[in-house]
Formats: sequence, structure tokens, C-alpha cells
Amino acid sequence: MSTLQGKTIFITGASRGIGLAIAKRAARDGANVVIAAKTTETNPKLPGTIFSAAAEIEAAGGKALPLQTDIRDESSVSASVAQAVQEFGGIDILVNNASAISLTPTLETPMKRFDLMFGVNVRGTYLCTQTCLPHLIKSAQSGRNPHVLNMSPPLSMKQHWFKNHVAYTMAKYGMSECTLGHSGEFKPHGIAVNSLWPRTAIATAALQMIPGADLNKCRTPEILADAAHLILTSDARNTTGNFFIDDELLAEHGITDLEKYSVKPGTKDFIPDFFVD
Repeated sequence: MSTLQGKTIFITGASRGIGLAIAKRAARDGANVVIAAKTTETNPKLPGTIFSAAAEIEAAGGKALPLQTDIRDESSVSASVAQAVQEFGGIDILVNNASAISLTPTLETPMKRFDLMFGVNVRGTYLCTQTCLPHLIKSAQSGRNPHVLNMSPPLSMKQHWFKNHVAYTMAKYGMSECTLGHSGEFKPHGIAVNSLWPRTAIATAALQMIPGADLNKCRTPEILADAAHLILTSDARNTTGNFFIDDELLAEHGITDLEKYSVKPGTKDFIPDFFVD
């Protein structure tokens, strides 16, 4: 079993939810985790700050560097990447996890919300990848198996994935287009770029803010953390340009009993996530 021990992982939006679960799974191997997220003060509606995340990561066995980062802001990302390199000597893995969501039709999507989704999902993913790239190239040259993982769905040109929330779909697919393009662009360097997406809805604080979402019909973020770990420990030269779905990837590695990921034990009828046909 490959391990992430001693690897430095830069994770956007890692103060809670899926990003934090991926961080803690890496920490169990003894990884260095850079928490690049915005929240520094507790909010009763949205639990978790970069500091509480750092404490959980260190408790799990990793080293944590909490950095307040706005991934829409070039100078903020540059400063965080520079601090990460100064602290840990480089960056081996980038996880583009931060995302903004608004499941709204066109008349109910203010341009401010449109700009937020494109700023975080598309521009933020591109900017973080661009800023980390020189360090990922160095990681590859040192034989450290560098990866970029985008938390985004498989690309599909089916109308039904667009018609109810055009702006959100375009913004998430923009992240996936980064996977498609960057996997080809970075392959000569030996840097892997993949996407990972869940089959079912995942119980996170973000989901709780969507009216009518039944968390008991969801899986926990740990299913994505375990799937991400399989990707990030795979050979970067051979595992690139893929759009992985969590349960399919786990099954390929012989993990077919997914009961431990159910929010409510015994659940058979999960809410399907978006974008999976």
C-alpha cells in the first residue's frame, strides 16, 4: 500500500467537509497539509475554521499549515503557495476542492453569484494549478509522484445536466475542463491531473444549506477521502486524465462494502449526486 508520508499537499477549502476529510486521510500517513481556506472565525451555521482543521489534521498524525487564502485573489494564492514552500520545502500534491454552488435557474442567479461560482470554481482552480505548477514540476524531477486532483464531475454534453442550473453546471464543468486540458499539458512533466466525483450526495455543511436535503440519505465525506487517497498514491505517469466516480474506483480496488460510509446505517436509497448518468 502506497503512502503519502512526508508529501506536502495543498488543499483548497480544507477547513471543513470533503477537503478536511481528504486532509485527515493524508495526515494518517504522516503528510504535510496546507489548509488554504477563508474561514478564520467560527460561524454557528458553518462549523470549522482553518485553525480547527489544523488541530484535527495534527491529531490524525500530519503536520498542518493553516493559511487564510482567497483563491479568487492572485496575490493571496501566491503568498500561500510561497509560505507552504518555505515551511515544507515544496508542494507535491494540489487538491482543488473549494467550490461555490447555486442551484438556480437563470432569472434567479444574480451576476454576483455567477461571478462567485466562476471565480472560485473555474478561476480558482486554474489559478491554484498555475501557481503550484513550478513546484509540482520540481516534485516530478525529484521523483515524488506529483498529482493535481480536481473535485469535479465527468464532462457530459447532455442538456438535462444544464437546464436547471446553467451557471453552476458551467462552473463545475470548467474545473473538469482543467482536468482534461492540464492532464495533457502536464503529462510530459510526469504530473497527474484527475477529477473525482461522488455517486451519491455527500453530507456536508454546504449540503445542509440546501432546502429539503435529507442528510440520512447521503454518504459521509470519508468515501471521497479514501477514493482520493487511492488516486494520490497511484503512479502519476500512468494515472492521469481520468474522471473517477468514488464507488467505481473503490470497487476497482476490491472495496465493495460501502456501508461504513452511510450517514444512516442500512440506507439503500441514497440521493444521487449531480452529473452522474
